[in-house]
Amino acid sequence: MVNYSVVRKRLFVWSFILIVAFGFVFLSYKRNAYIVLDGFTQGTTYHIIYKNKFSPFNLINKNKYYYKSEIDALLAELDRSLSIYQPGSIISGINRNDTTVRTDDHFKKVFRRAKEISEKTNGFFDITVGPVVNAWGFGPERKADVDSALIDSLLQFIGMDKVELEGDKVIKQKPGIKLDLNAIAQGYTVDVISGFFENKEIFNYLVEIGGEVRTRGTKAKGESWKIGVDKPYDYNFIPGRDLQVILSLSNRSLATSGNYRKFFEEDGIKYSHSINPKTGYPVRHNLLSVTVVAEDCMTADAYATAFMVMGLEESRKIVLTEKGLEVYFIYLDEKGEFQTYHTLGFDRLIEEEL
Repeated sequence: MVNYSVVRKRLFVWSFILIVAFGFVFLSYKRNAYIVLDGFTQGTTYHIIYKNKFSPFNLINKNKYYYKSEIDALLAELDRSLSIYQPGSIISGINRNDTTVRTDDHFKKVFRRAKEISEKTNGFFDITVGPVVNAWGFGPERKADVDSALIDSLLQFIGMDKVELEGDKVIKQKPGIKLDLNAIAQGYTVDVISGFFENKEIFNYLVEIGGEVRTRGTKAKGESWKIGVDKPYDYNFIPGRDLQVILSLSNRSLATSGNYRKFFEEDGIKYSHSINPKTGYPVRHNLLSVTVVAEDCMTADAYATAFMVMGLEESRKIVLTEKGLEVYFIYLDEKGEFQTYHTLGFDRLIEEEL
């Protein structure tokens, strides 16, 4: 004869055990709801954090939302289009004057936006700066023996009016024109990876590539994403080691450009990687660091580069007329001391000044 009282007790015990076990799984899921991905791309590193869509109701497919392989494949696809360090890329083929090369959607988007920002910055943002960037040793080629004659000879290849996009082909006025998208490609790449998450209906993430950042939503425990801006003194090579300011950033993009990491010294003179496309020479002015916040990272990246070339006063003029940009400039005053200029909108983002 079945003892139903005992059966009920056993069922109760097993039900309790299952509920407790499920509770532990759920709490573990809540604690580990964010995934961190790190890797290398475009000659730098990437750091990505996003909220996992894994559910405790779907334990078998928990790896379904671990997207590193897909992201690495997407980064490789972008490299094949935009990287001047990849001999087989679209841009490298264009620079070699390979008439069989056809552009893809990535290249077209970046090229068109570069054209627009070049016009808005009076030509200070210029992706045809490749020949002089190479001459100074900041590109894929070895540094040349630079003198005024060499620079003058290269300036004939510089200017956004000398290159056009017609259908799937780039038309150059002169074979010596070489494009360099480094000042905008990383920002665009951040946008593409962010779009990848949006398409997956993941709306809490941070995407950072080489210091260019986009965030959305919040990090764990509902806190806003915190982004640091480094102090711009020479040889401050480790990001985050010595910060100028900490920002609270959500649903925006940020890019920083400065002359304190990529430079060389020769005969007591410092030569920065920021090249003025109008003169062909590295810039020499009192603006040390530019941080730009914009809706998309491609825009923030390009304007940060342009402002670093333009200098403080010319950049401020653009900021006052161009909507959607918030900036934080660090510069040296007449006494050689750090000073800052930032917009009211940027001031609202500041969490802590150090």
